Amino acid sequence: MQRALQLLQSLLYQGSMVALLLGTGIWFTLKTRFFQLRGLPFILKNTLGTFMEKDVKSDLSSISPFQAMSTALAGTLGVGNIAGVATALTLGGPGAIFWMWISAFFGMMTKYSEIFLAVKFREKTRDGFRGGPMYYMKNALNKPWLGGIFALLCALTSFGIGNMTQVNAVSGAALAAFGIPPWASGILVATLLALIVFGGLQRIASVNEVMIPFISIAYIACSVTVLIHNKWYLGSAFALIFRGAFAPAGMVGGVLGHGLSSAVRYGISRGVFTNEAGLGSAPIAHACADCKSPAHQSVWGIFEVFLDTIVVCTLTALVLLTAQKGTLWQSGLDGVEMTSAAFASVFGPKGAGFIAISVMCFAVAGMLGWCFYGETAIGFLTGESKAAIHLYRWLFIACAVVGAVGEMRRLWGLADALNAMMAIPNVAAMILLRRHIQLPQGASPSH
Repeated sequence: MQRALQLLQSLLYQGSMVALLLGTGIWFTLKTRFFQLRGLPFILKNTLGTFMEKDVKSDLSSISPFQAMSTALAGTLGVGNIAGVATALTLGGPGAIFWMWISAFFGMMTKYSEIFLAVKFREKTRDGFRGGPMYYMKNALNKPWLGGIFALLCALTSFGIGNMTQVNAVSGAALAAFGIPPWASGILVATLLALIVFGGLQRIASVNEVMIPFISIAYIACSVTVLIHNKWYLGSAFALIFRGAFAPAGMVGGVLGHGLSSAVRYGISRGVFTNEAGLGSAPIAHACADCKSPAHQSVWGIFEVFLDTIVVCTLTALVLLTAQKGTLWQSGLDGVEMTSAAFASVFGPKGAGFIAISVMCFAVAGMLGWCFYGETAIGFLTGESKAAIHLYRWLFIACAVVGAVGEMRRLWGLADALNAMMAIPNVAAMILLRRHIQLPQGASPSH
């Protein structure tokens, strides 16, 4: 299985997939004349500027725009920002961080575009709005079979990126910080999931609306504290990132002799893993929002990518590159263990404990979001069969225990492969439907 996954990853990420995902973001960025930059006043007004407004929903079965963003952000702002960044450094070297930035900058418009399509072509069901790539493939492209393929891939992906990799990071952090056996962590997470997911989207959105802002602010604050402590090594950390982004193998150092191809490959793949631009997952949550217009909801996608990759991933990377006088990233540690060691170098055992708690909160929130994505996909495939959705929920809960005791590298390899396969039909549909994508009134480029 390991050899098969390595072959699939090689075929998907070495060239074609990088070109597809990055190229799509570049195309939409050029098409909109860099709206993520020139539209900044509108973006800020309709994201950060709405935090003080009271959520008023005209449809009680739907969720608010902020709840939709929190649910989508739960799937992106999580374990990938803690364990994924460390894995990118291990496999791709510091230069991978630069390519994560590049994927995020162009990915902002990819996510804007897919959310726009999801809101525009969603459907009203007895449980509220439902939408996502499978719905715009069905309703706009008139290709329900393609929507079915995407839905099947989405359901499968939810067990990888949205479940087993998340809980695996939780079990690793809990073992390192508190000595809790992985199987016990798996049972604990599975129990928490069972208490929430059967409450449906309303309960999932309510939990994430509280959990995500709280743990995000706490993580950012602690990361900044670590960087202040390690401020003398920030210059060399940035030098490693920029030098490693373009250096041939062996020039940057490190345990694996990282080169340009590794930096690009793992930077792009980890960038996709963390911000999910182009995967088609986040639009499923945004399509459920009771929003003013597709454009107003879509700018939350730009904000998500910025906060997830440009802010949080960068903070994690700098913490890792400056910890232990800039030597930790070459220590042989990987994943959550590396991040725990970085925080422990400043806060002591409490630092490792904080990472364990952060990972658990991020992971549970992300798993809740992905459980909803998966059950929406199952509903699309089965005509909203309640029995099928309930069976999916139980399988999702069971996989949390399996993921807790699995081998990390294999789980990440499976997640990368499923990510790529899910993105292919979504990106193809976005390109075919490009004429339907519009910017906010007054912001459209001249044709």
